[in-house]
Amino acid sequence: MTEGPVKTSVARLWTAWVLALQFLRDGRGQTVTILVGVAVGVAVVVFVSALIQGLQSNIVQRTLGTQAHIRVLAPDEVNRQPVVAKDTLQLVWEDKRAQRRRSINNWQQVVATLDTLPSVGAVSPVIAGPAFAGRGAALESVALTGIDLQRYQQIIPLPDYIIDGSARLEPGEAMIGSELAMTLGLRVGDKLRLDTGRDNPAVVNVVAVFELGVRELDARNVYLGLKQAQALLGLPGGVTQLDLVVDDIFAADTIARRIARLTGLEAESWMEKNAQLMNALSAQSLSTNMIIVFVSLSVAFGIASVLSVSVVQRTREIGILRAMGAGRQQVLQVFLIQGALYGLLGALMGIAGAYVLVWVFNTFGPGLFYIPVANTLVVFALVLATVVGVLAAAVPSRRAAMLDPVVAIRYV
Repeated sequence: MTEGPVKTSVARLWTAWVLALQFLRDGRGQTVTILVGVAVGVAVVVFVSALIQGLQSNIVQRTLGTQAHIRVLAPDEVNRQPVVAKDTLQLVWEDKRAQRRRSINNWQQVVATLDTLPSVGAVSPVIAGPAFAGRGAALESVALTGIDLQRYQQIIPLPDYIIDGSARLEPGEAMIGSELAMTLGLRVGDKLRLDTGRDNPAVVNVVAVFELGVRELDARNVYLGLKQAQALLGLPGGVTQLDLVVDDIFAADTIARRIARLTGLEAESWMEKNAQLMNALSAQSLSTNMIIVFVSLSVAFGIASVLSVSVVQRTREIGILRAMGAGRQQVLQVFLIQGALYGLLGALMGIAGAYVLVWVFNTFGPGLFYIPVANTLVVFALVLATVVGVLAAAVPSRRAAMLDPVVAIRYV
């Protein structure tokens, strides 16, 4: 019983497609003009979006390439003094005091717990503290970092930054930054004296020189094995922090709060430490969204204006179609299909143009970073342009559908 109406609906839709394509062919000049306009708009959206994404990815990679996504620390020590008054609630006065270097309690158990979290990619125990590094009469203030190299290289890929020597940290061995090596005149195989102000200075053998690309880190960082650093810093068996990487870097803030609730420790994300960077990234994203909105509006007005002119030019044809039995719904479909085709075909041309622009930038550009074009961005541009085309065609198509056939046929 429903086969007849279904066939009729399909036939009408097919007729609408044929008429829409015929109208596009008949108005070749208008069609080419609006397609070029849509293509330019889509190319701008795709290229600028890919450019901003590539820039943001490069900035974030450079920032996070030398630091953990989340750092877990022991909570600050405070002085608590009860304040008691007659006939009142008991209050506690907390006063923050000078912090001493101390270990995270039961850190092995905390590491085991964090290892099981699905959102955490890797965990590494670290002990860090200040020291003086010397060679002969030269003396420099350094940041001493004790690590389990096997775990820590999942946080920061130190072997990738080695410019001399090899990444290893056996007892009595150290890896130092390139700036520090230059300042103290050190090379692989030389001896380095480390003094933490306690009565147990150590002399270590330099086995590797690294270059992280951040001058401050290359000038101050000295990596030792975990046990040797614990002995030098006076915390046998202890660690001062746990460094983590997470699968979704932009969810680091949320994951850090969850870890703090789970462990009772302080958890600081890279987003907190780099608030200015996050503000810059947000501003870039906002500017990209504004560009997309304004380009979409310009494309919509262009398609709407062309279809409005088309409706005026084809008033008699529309009247004849209505007189021959075409319903308002079918006339509406003809112009909506035209709008969708303008958006879709223009988007395909624009995406091709964007790929050319991206190739030119990656091949002949400054080479500071590489622009990738994500498949999601391509799909987004196609869907956006098609939807904008359909929405832009809504008013002209409704106007065409509402034409009275008698008046339309008599239109000159």
